Amino acid sequence: MRAKKSLGQNFLKDEKVLADIANLFSSEKKDLILEIGPGMGALTKYLVNKKAPVVAYEIDLRMKEYLDKISNLEVIYQDFLTTNLEEVKKYQYQNLFVVANIPYYITTPIVEHIIKNVIPNKMILLVQKEVAERFCAKPNTKDYGYFTVFLNHYFNCHQEFVVPATAFSPEPKVTSAVVVLNKKDVIEQLDEKKFFAFLKMAFRQKRKTLKNNLKEYWLIIEPLLRENGYSSNVRAESISYEMFVILYRAIFL
Repeated sequence: MRAKKSLGQNFLKDEKVLADIANLFSSEKKDLILEIGPGMGALTKYLVNKKAPVVAYEIDLRMKEYLDKISNLEVIYQDFLTTNLEEVKKYQYQNLFVVANIPYYITTPIVEHIIKNVIPNKMILLVQKEVAERFCAKPNTKDYGYFTVFLNHYFNCHQEFVVPATAFSPEPKVTSAVVVLNKKDVIEQLDEKKFFAFLKMAFRQKRKTLKNNLKEYWLIIEPLLRENGYSSNVRAESISYEMFVILYRAIFL
C-alpha cells in the first residue's frame, strides 16, 4: 500500500512499538476505544483484543479491504474532523479511550475536535516529538504555551517514549513520540470559552510581559502575582495553569 502524502500517512510497522502502545492502558467490556487513523490495522489488531469495543475513524477508503477483515471492529469511513462526536455517547460507555497515530500537520485540530465534544478518560497519541514536548511542557521552558495550558485544564500529560523514524513506512523526516493524556479527577468549573480567550490574550505576544499583554487587568492581577512569588515583568510562559486560574477568577468572578 503506497502512503498518500496528501493525508500525511506514515504507517507504523514496528511490532514492539505497536504492542507497547496497546499496553499503555487496560479496558473492560463496558468501556469504549476510539482509534483515529487505523490505516491497514497494524495497531487495531492489538486494540480489538482489549475487551472493550473498538470504533475506528478512517478517511482513506483503500483501507477498507484490510479493516473489514478485523473482527470486533466498527469502522467509520469519514474525515474525523467532520464527524459528530456527540454520537459517540450512544455507546453508553463507562470509560473512553482515544488512541491515534495522528498526521502531524493536523495534530492540534484533531485534539481540539475531540476535547470540544467529549473528554476521554485517557488519550494515547503518537505525534511528532516536538509536538509531544509542547503538549507536556512545563512553565519556564521554550515549548510552554497556550495549547499546553489548554490541555492542562483537562489532563495530566506525560511523554512515554520516543519512536524513531525507522519504525514507520515510509520513514518520516522527524522523530515521533507517544504521549499519554490522563483526564484529571477534578476539572475546574469555569466558563471555558471566556477562560481560553483570556489565555490567548496572555500569550498573544509571547516575548512581551504579562503586564503588556494583560494591561487592562494589571491593577487586579499584579498583587496576586506578587503574593505568589512572580515578578512584575513576568511573561505568560512562566505562569502555571493553577496561577492562570487564580488570575482568571480574580478578574471575571
